[in-house]
Amino acid sequence: MHTDTERCVRAVQSKDARFDGWFFTAVVTTRIYCRPSCPVVPPKAENMTFYPSAAACQQAGFRACKRCRPDSTPGSPEWNQRADLVARAMRLIGDGIVDREGVPGLAGRLGYSARQVERQLLAELGAGPLALARAQRAQTARLLIETTALPMAEIAFAAGFSSIRTFNDTVREVFALAPKELRARAPKQAAGAAPATSGSLCLRLPFRAPLNPDNLFGHLIATAVPGVEEWRGGAYRRTLSLPYGHGVVALTPYPDHIGCRLSLTDLRDLTIAISRCRRMLDLDADPAAVDGQLRDDPVLAPLVDKAPGRRVPRTVDEAEFAVRAVLGQQVSTAAARTHAARLVTAHGTPVKDPEGGLTHLFPSPQSLAALDPEALALPRSRRATLTTLVRHLADGSLRLGVESGWEEARARLTELPGFGPWTVEVIAMRALGDPDAFLPSDLGIRRTARELGLPHTPAALTARAAAWRPWRAYAVQYLWATDDHPINRIPA
Repeated sequence: MHTDTERCVRAVQSKDARFDGWFFTAVVTTRIYCRPSCPVVPPKAENMTFYPSAAACQQAGFRACKRCRPDSTPGSPEWNQRADLVARAMRLIGDGIVDREGVPGLAGRLGYSARQVERQLLAELGAGPLALARAQRAQTARLLIETTALPMAEIAFAAGFSSIRTFNDTVREVFALAPKELRARAPKQAAGAAPATSGSLCLRLPFRAPLNPDNLFGHLIATAVPGVEEWRGGAYRRTLSLPYGHGVVALTPYPDHIGCRLSLTDLRDLTIAISRCRRMLDLDADPAAVDGQLRDDPVLAPLVDKAPGRRVPRTVDEAEFAVRAVLGQQVSTAAARTHAARLVTAHGTPVKDPEGGLTHLFPSPQSLAALDPEALALPRSRRATLTTLVRHLADGSLRLGVESGWEEARARLTELPGFGPWTVEVIAMRALGDPDAFLPSDLGIRRTARELGLPHTPAALTARAAAWRPWRAYAVQYLWATDDHPINRIPA
């Protein structure tokens, strides 16, 4: 979008928050870059230039605006709508791969050369993987500086910097303030919000309005696995398996943001924890584009108008969701939770949760690879499905991660025994994040389709839903929401 100058100027002049994260405005006279909704008086059109990423702005020598905090905008929805090389690279960078494995590790996961990845990212985003990762480190550093009382040296390494000098230079370059000056300017109620020794901090996760939390949180709560997830004190809480340790997150819906409290055993996991929570709650979605297209269908229009801004409830761990999808085949929500809870108790890693009732991490494929099929209270065919899935996940022959190509993953899943269209598509929708995944064979969808006068056989409904593309996963949420089911409401 950043190449459409006229449209970008209109968005800046109207301070349209819907475009935050889509592009960034750099002001050539002040050498500052802003989000489109910056509250200051808009600059003259001839003094504006537009970039597709904060990293590109920084690379061009612009510093972040102190008023609008352009580094804290929702991420571009482009990376959740696509599964090409650039989109998968951006999801991996958000997941911290460059900091942990470098550019060669990023390229290896994508199956391309480092040179090809660099070239593609530069062409579309104006910055290579190192610059994009650097911008992310700067954002993490600012967050830790302003919301914790941690010493600057600890913040530098927690944010992913290799040295304190690099940390100081980057913060000064991006924010035009030294780290200590940045902390001094932070609101008093935010600075030191969590004890430095606890590894716990509170932050706000922004999103593009509107956001309807009912089915989003309702689905996560209704299907919560005991010991791993819970609803407590108005917050959805769950354990997280992270590269450097584990964590517990509490997510609370508010009208203009999602409250997020993270307790981490290692603060180096902060960036990836935030990225996974945003992905689980689908916070980078563009509800204007989604709802706008679905409203064109006269059957869906009343559903969208009644409760706009529905999101697709996703996951923090793709392998975990795949295992849970198999456990949930042809059984009730309660039965699926029971089966999953047994696996967690037998094979999950115990954790301590002083603030609630969480007890375990969900078991990894490696820890499930040696489970005894006879110990599973499942039909024999489903035992074979589960053990085959776990074996392929554990040995790496099946990858379900942010780097996965959606169609390739579908093809690999379809080859496994016991994986029919429903299981494959629900994994594509909620684990892989494909916004066009569709469940025409789902009983709830077929019942709702019949009640609304839509075709209710899978083939006919698929043909009818062609007009909803590429947002059929969101159409599923609106159709599911017509049912009086716990997944569609937040407990009182």
